Amino acid sequence: MTDVVDGHHHIWRQTDLPWLVGPMEPRIFGPYEPIRRDYPIEEYLGDIEGSGVTRSVYVQTNWANDRFEDEAAWVQQTAEEHGWPHAIVAYADFSVDDVRPQLDRLKRYALVRGVRMQLHWHENPLYRFAARPDLCTDPVIQRNIARLADYGWSFELQVFTPQMPDAARLAESCPKVIFILQHAGMLEDLSPAGRAAWRAGMARLAACPNVVSKLSGLGTFIHRNDPAHVASVLTDTIAIFGAERCLFGSNFPIEKLWTSYRALIDAFRAAAAPLRDDQREAIFKTTAMRVYRL
Repeated sequence: MTDVVDGHHHIWRQTDLPWLVGPMEPRIFGPYEPIRRDYPIEEYLGDIEGSGVTRSVYVQTNWANDRFEDEAAWVQQTAEEHGWPHAIVAYADFSVDDVRPQLDRLKRYALVRGVRMQLHWHENPLYRFAARPDLCTDPVIQRNIARLADYGWSFELQVFTPQMPDAARLAESCPKVIFILQHAGMLEDLSPAGRAAWRAGMARLAACPNVVSKLSGLGTFIHRNDPAHVASVLTDTIAIFGAERCLFGSNFPIEKLWTSYRALIDAFRAAAAPLRDDQREAIFKTTAMRVYRL
């Protein structure tokens, strides 16, 4: 499998990210001094060299909310200058009364394929991002996300296990929008009960035909590249969603805190080795090509 699609990566400039300047704040992925700096496209291309990656998607990196268009413009310019990345997932604030003025501004950038507003909330404040746990049920947010259908854009869905039933209802309320579940549902409780609850939540989401799962960020809570953990999550996710509704994502440079790109993708390839050729093709290429129109 030399023709690999990387479904999720970040490039960033330190001056554009408030959390990369000033005192180091606690983050969900732990201490981050090694990546608390610029990560230019040239470094990313060096990281993926020899990995077989042929396409990549930039996912928004939480610039100041009022600079959401600046971020999209900068990535678009980077792509025009370097040929990478090949698609953009931008940011918009779906909690406003009408998100369409923001989406109209993003429409100026040809590579935009989707939008992310992180909805994940956890009892542990370190893992918490959204203001409250039930944003998926907010009628304003549901109405605004449904408007993505008019632009032909997807929504990157980021939630924890307890939020999955509400997230499924959100997907059901927006049947014309493709939802891309971040980090395979962010499994953080690795106890038997935690895994069982995660699998049940994933099954509820998989019942929505407009939800696909991104196999990314699997080192987020364990802070290492663990091939056994990758294999466990990948195997369960494929069993629940089917390979045709799953895609690989690197989550670089965050995963670079504990692994190299080559070691990361080798772990995913090893995990996918027991699958059929067409299933591996879906995970590493065709699903991402379809949902991001690469």
